[in-house]
Amino acid sequence: LNHGLSDIAINWSGGLHHAKKREASGFCYVNDIVIGILELLKYHPRVLYIDIDIHHGDGVQEAFYLTDRVMTVSFHKYGNYFFPGTGDMYDVGQDSGRYYAVNVPMKEGMDDENYHSLFKPVVRAVIDCFNPSVIVLQCGADSLGCDRLGCFNLSFSGHGECVDFVRSLGIPMLAVGGGGYTLRNVARCWTYETAILVGKKDEIPDEIPNNTEYLQFFAPEFTLRPTLAKRQENQNTKEYITALKQEVLDHLRQIRHAPSVQMQEVPPDLLDPDEVLFIVYFMHRNLLQTFFQLIMIQMAAHFSVPVPKLITCHDFLVLTGMLYPEPF
Repeated sequence: LNHGLSDIAINWSGGLHHAKKREASGFCYVNDIVIGILELLKYHPRVLYIDIDIHHGDGVQEAFYLTDRVMTVSFHKYGNYFFPGTGDMYDVGQDSGRYYAVNVPMKEGMDDENYHSLFKPVVRAVIDCFNPSVIVLQCGADSLGCDRLGCFNLSFSGHGECVDFVRSLGIPMLAVGGGGYTLRNVARCWTYETAILVGKKDEIPDEIPNNTEYLQFFAPEFTLRPTLAKRQENQNTKEYITALKQEVLDHLRQIRHAPSVQMQEVPPDLLDPDEVLFIVYFMHRNLLQTFFQLIMIQMAAHFSVPVPKLITCHDFLVLTGMLYPEPF
């Protein structure tokens, strides 16, 4: 993203938004989002962070609470001692960061229609007043219905529509994972949203392939986007939604213009371009080696031959020309 090599980057293993500078929190031991935003700030004047996890993105908000270069926008469950207990709508940031922390607290049972009636107008208003040059989107899947630790009623399509809306803005973005405690639904959610992010949402089939090793985990529907039972009564009344939206939009109107950034020397990247190529090379090579190791094991089992007596993965790759020469 920083060097313009991609307009969308995805890291589903990231999204650990609760970790703080000096402590782990909420299953998060390091805040990869904060680290990523700090890297983005080296090249981008303004970074927008959007969080659709059911839990408040407290660690990210805390990291950028006093600055106007990062706007944090969190849509989350709030109240009744729900973790982490932060994210009231009046929590708006301090000093230079006043009104650059946007919190949209929701109640139990939030459904697609009500969620979108808040998400879309708030995000549009944020784009208009903040004018970000890059977006980080945390796609926590625990806001789906039937999540073990969640209490919303979002469908796969409803959750994915938020991702698609952000993508449609045409702003470079980093999509990361987050929470999600009904694992088969997390896999479904991020598979579907990967298709959305690469512009293939209408091409991905709804049936889970029969040849997948994990087919039994998706019983009994065996589909990508099954209907999720609404286990929670929707406590978000029309009056509450209207008042909440009005309050959040009023806060955004306090921002007169997008903050400017003084020209300065760009700090060195966390990884230089050669290191990035080096990492990509070894990831690719190790993937091939793992693949052929599995082939060796299967052949050994089929012919009842010990694995060491078969050709090694390294030799196999060299002989087939698939092991690249060392780049450095």
